[in-house]
Amino acid sequence: MAYESLRERGLIKPFRAEPRQISDRLGLARRDIETARSISNSDWAYNIAYNAMLQAARALMFAEGYRTSGGEGQHKTVVQFAELALGRTFEEEIRFFEKMRVKRNRAVYDIAGIISETEARQAIEFAMKFISIVEGAL
Repeated sequence: MAYESLRERGLIKPFRAEPRQISDRLGLARRDIETARSISNSDWAYNIAYNAMLQAARALMFAEGYRTSGGEGQHKTVVQFAELALGRTFEEEIRFFEKMRVKRNRAVYDIAGIISETEARQAIEFAMKFISIVEGAL
């Protein structure tokens, strides 16, 4: 099973999602894209674009019958799950998702103003692409 390593480490657990829960996550992702586009602060636009990707990846988890187990490291677990679910075809996209996760953490908890306008725009564009990839996988 593709997700067995995450289950064995207690990072994910089985979860029977209702179709509405999956579509709600995608709705959150789309909302976040629109919000990120309207935010003038680059740090927060980046953060919101990242959250859009996180919600899309959570929709993918739900559709596959899993959710994170809770505790620390949930975002990292979601990225790892997306990597397993989407496979090598989307290796570059997963690498960018992980890079965004790390940088978003620094922007939220450590250093204000580290995200440039260009990075924020690229993050929004990438998040839109990632959501489309997830929708195609569902």
